Amino acid sequence: MFTRALERSARRAASSPSCHAALRVSCAAPITSVCARFASEASASTMPTERAERDGLDSFRARLASGPGFDDFVKGDALPGSAYSLAAPASLKDKSVRKPAWMKRVVPGGDKYVEIKKKLRELKLSTVCEEARCPNLGECWGGGEGQTATATIMIMGDTCTRACRFCAVKTSRAPPPLDEEEPKNVASAVAAWGLHYVVLTSVDRDDLPDQGAEHIAQTIRNLKQSAPDILVEALTPDFRGDERLIQTVARSGLDVFAHNVETVPELQAGVRDRRANWAQSIDVLKIAKASGAKITKTSIMLGLGETREQVVRALRLLRDADVDVVTFGQYMRPTKRHLAVAEYVTPEAFDAYREIAESMGFLYVASGPMVRSSYRAGEYFLEGVLKKRKEAEKKALA
Repeated sequence: MFTRALERSARRAASSPSCHAALRVSCAAPITSVCARFASEASASTMPTERAERDGLDSFRARLASGPGFDDFVKGDALPGSAYSLAAPASLKDKSVRKPAWMKRVVPGGDKYVEIKKKLRELKLSTVCEEARCPNLGECWGGGEGQTATATIMIMGDTCTRACRFCAVKTSRAPPPLDEEEPKNVASAVAAWGLHYVVLTSVDRDDLPDQGAEHIAQTIRNLKQSAPDILVEALTPDFRGDERLIQTVARSGLDVFAHNVETVPELQAGVRDRRANWAQSIDVLKIAKASGAKITKTSIMLGLGETREQVVRALRLLRDADVDVVTFGQYMRPTKRHLAVAEYVTPEAFDAYREIAESMGFLYVASGPMVRSSYRAGEYFLEGVLKKRKEAEKKALA
């Protein structure tokens, strides 16, 4: 199964004009003799850059098409060296290493983008799209032909009590008090946009007695009251693992309970705030499912220095916790004060991870350099799944 999945990734790579390979080797997994030879030949080459990149990628495709399996991928044989990832710049000022073509996005714009931004300002609402400097902001807010513009609304303010080393959201031990009108304003904004699927996320509020659980739940209830057919996904904090608080949100009427593990278990301490950890996040997802959440969802960033073995092991642990949906995206450094990017993982590698996750039985997997946990690509799929389930429930009660 894994052999066929990797062969399909190779064929897609061969036909995609947007996939490029660089000649620097930045591989998270151990480098085999084949990888070392490939890197050595590439570094010794004096060909022009474009030709060298093309020849290097063609060489990789030929090796991959010869039939490597899952173990080869994990060990580094299937996607060696620059076919797995490209080197990242040493700092934000380092111009010697170019950002890969697949990591570039158009500047936000369009009528829908302007409309959503205006409404957000009027109602004094924040979005994680802006606060976290999401690269998909223009695509999601601007919409497209036959598509609904979407925005992930961030509630409980724009200041977090945590200080994760990857996140661009402002931090403080004592953020401003909650806006009591926010649950109502969120419902008003969503009604004005005419959305069918909305994503709510929030900052952590360790300063509050209930860490904001009731505020999140009330916002969801208001949304459901104002638009009974709307589908609501909530990307929640960890509530420090408090079962009662997790249940408050999970039983509020939401359709998708999301909580991000962010990275593999081995890198948690260096990436997330000291109050967050893998075991606690897994417990949050388990409690949510046991409390009635229809679908549970999480996200993992790649490019922080994780190995392939660590990613695959993390996927197995997530399936063991009965997580339904997982997304993979490339970590992008917000400012020089944040963690540096260790490597740019290639689209081919993201494809391989997607097929590996799908083979494990996840309900849905979104995997790509620009994918984020709230990226709308998965929302359309989940909307269909949830509607079918609701129709089945109605028929069963009839």
